[in-house]
Amino acid sequence: MSELFRNYVGGQWVECQSQKTFPNINPANTNEIVGNFQASSAEDVQVACDAAAKAFPSWSTMVAPRRGEYLFKAAELLESRLAKLGEEMTREEGKTLPEAKGEVKRVVNILRYFGGEGARQFSYQIPSERDNVFCYTMRKPLGVVALITPWNFPSAIPAWKMAPALVAGNTVVIKPASLAPLSAHRIVEALHEAGIPAGVLNYVTGAGSAVGNTLVEHPAVRAVSFTGSCDVGNALYDKVTRRKVRVQLEMGGKNPTIVLKDADLDFAADVLVNGAFFSTGQKCTACSRAIVERAIYEPLLEKLVAKTRKLKVGNGLEAGIDIGPAVDAAQLSTDLRYIEIGQSEGAKLVCGGKRLTGGIYDHGFFVEPTIFTGVKPEMRIAQEEVFGPVLSLMVADDFEDAMRLANGVKFGLSASIVSRDLTRVHQFINKIEAGLITVNLPTAGVEYQLPFGGTKESSFGMREQGPAALDFYTEARTVYMKYTQ
Repeated sequence: MSELFRNYVGGQWVECQSQKTFPNINPANTNEIVGNFQASSAEDVQVACDAAAKAFPSWSTMVAPRRGEYLFKAAELLESRLAKLGEEMTREEGKTLPEAKGEVKRVVNILRYFGGEGARQFSYQIPSERDNVFCYTMRKPLGVVALITPWNFPSAIPAWKMAPALVAGNTVVIKPASLAPLSAHRIVEALHEAGIPAGVLNYVTGAGSAVGNTLVEHPAVRAVSFTGSCDVGNALYDKVTRRKVRVQLEMGGKNPTIVLKDADLDFAADVLVNGAFFSTGQKCTACSRAIVERAIYEPLLEKLVAKTRKLKVGNGLEAGIDIGPAVDAAQLSTDLRYIEIGQSEGAKLVCGGKRLTGGIYDHGFFVEPTIFTGVKPEMRIAQEEVFGPVLSLMVADDFEDAMRLANGVKFGLSASIVSRDLTRVHQFINKIEAGLITVNLPTAGVEYQLPFGGTKESSFGMREQGPAALDFYTEARTVYMKYTQ
């Protein structure tokens, strides 16, 4: 019998009003149900938002360093359970155990970092042009904030939204992705054990059509932070902006890595393999386009294919596995459909491209890491996000041509260049249309203490992570004080 996990509302673990549940299924072994979660309805969301609104006055007036102490305590609890939580994440999402443990450790770091921000919420003292007038700014929390998080980083993304929202003095209602709700549940559990006051943090699971829509439409909600698909994000924007609710959207990417002719080929191939295939390509920052100068295209392709074929695909709990499964049947179908689209468009499939079958593969959603050559910029596999282990190779005549290809998409999340030519590197940094720029590194792999976000269709609103994260969850007040009469 699988464990039953409840919502967290008003400081209590509660079942949803319908008492219906849904299973959380292991994508590497569909015979295993990781747990059963609440199939909540609009009524459950109403109760959670009301609890958050009730808790806001006392939480927002608590001194910020004391709010940070709850994050510190939760970080200690999570760190003590790192091995267990990493295993649970692998079972519910599919990523390899080392990646999952690394993500849990990242959550610990995020909570500690933003716990410290409780004592570092800087404001400004600005000189006045008038005599005996003291001017300064202060931060104030917004109120109830709604957090809607995805399945691909089921622990880190909830943490990097919850932590700054809470330490800034907001109260929170979070809806995690139904494909991987357990990792977020464990963070909420740790904050509950740390003693966070009732109603400050609320956790509700269920379908986006029921839970998500009601959540963003509740009149108490003053801000929405969303990470997910462009279609859902754009629809959410249309809903909340009519009410002048602050909104933050992190959506898709079609991230390029440019490899110039001076690059070390083995090094470049490793960068591409890491960026394109680790986490099964299920990162918004994953590299899905490699743009290679013609002079090194063929020898780099040979090394890239050889390294890709050595990757081991399987259950992420097993030692030596490089790539886990797609997260569910729908994502696997999307991966295979885009592989078919690429071939029908005239791209050449040179590696992978098939669903893995036989033995353990028959009980999971496994697909081979896939490489296409002969990809033209107008092809769908060069323009649309796949969110799977599919890499499209494109030939560039020179640096300027590579930049044209790199910028020729609607997205602008992350981008990388592999080169030892500092002139070209700086030109790339100045000209690339991306919010996250890496040099001689994969497109994926961001750190919690730095701002995160993209340009164009990839992002909207203020940045996440780092000190900039507090800007979204607070509003500035300006004070003019004449101290003599």
